[in-house]
Amino acid sequence: MPFANFKVPAGTLDAQQKEKIVHRATELYVEIYGERARATTLVLVEEVPDGGWGIGDHVLTLAMLQQGAAGADSPDGDTPGTGSPGADSSDSDSSDGDSPDGGS
Repeated sequence: MPFANFKVPAGTLDAQQKEKIVHRATELYVEIYGERARATTLVLVEEVPDGGWGIGDHVLTLAMLQQGAAGADSPDGDTPGTGSPGADSSDSDSSDGDSPDGGS
């Protein structure tokens, strides 16, 4: 039986959004395993209480997650859960070995 478990901050999804997660996860399993998986796919959307989880040794709250989402485009990279400080993904896509500034 295929099983998907989504853990989300409590109060961040309404019933329609949870239903969408259930439908899309089920469709993903059907795409992979075939139509036979539809009837036995179990999708669980669990709401985690505020402060009930953490990442990188930091306990997260909904306020921190919202602040991180609002500041995700900021260059400081210090907000837990928003990526590595100082990481710049634009340099990691260079497949031809040339320097990022187009030199030799």
